[in-house]
Amino acid sequence: MGAARLSFTNIKVGDAIPPVTKGPVTSELMVRWAAGSGDFNPIHYDKDWALNQGLPSTVIAGPMKAAMLAHYLTHWAGSLSALKSLQCRYRGMDGAGDTLTLYGKVTAIEITKDGGQIVCDVWTQNQRGETTTTGVGKLILPA
Repeated sequence: MGAARLSFTNIKVGDAIPPVTKGPVTSELMVRWAAGSGDFNPIHYDKDWALNQGLPSTVIAGPMKAAMLAHYLTHWAGSLSALKSLQCRYRGMDGAGDTLTLYGKVTAIEITKDGGQIVCDVWTQNQRGETTTTGVGKLILPA
């Protein structure tokens, strides 16, 4: 479904959002995220530090994965949509070099006189088949 064509007439509860793959996520991208977000925890950009903390590698920041999911939803819904909310749960770690595939499914549609709201379950899955982030996003669409 093209992003510009999303409307209440062409979606229904249970529809899958086409998956999108991001990555592999590079160390450079993780450093850029740290700089832009102000999250300077060394586990997100310093491999030696992360290894000394018992981690297998640097860890992708949870809010970075949430931002990927927010972009995924708004790109799918199109430029006339607005992301009302996104709640995420971080269920596992992903690191530098991992590839994430983003998935979603429409779980509710509420139509109002001014448009309405779409509720979607979203999640990330890494190349090992592990679901590492789950969430619920709410989008507003005009009538």
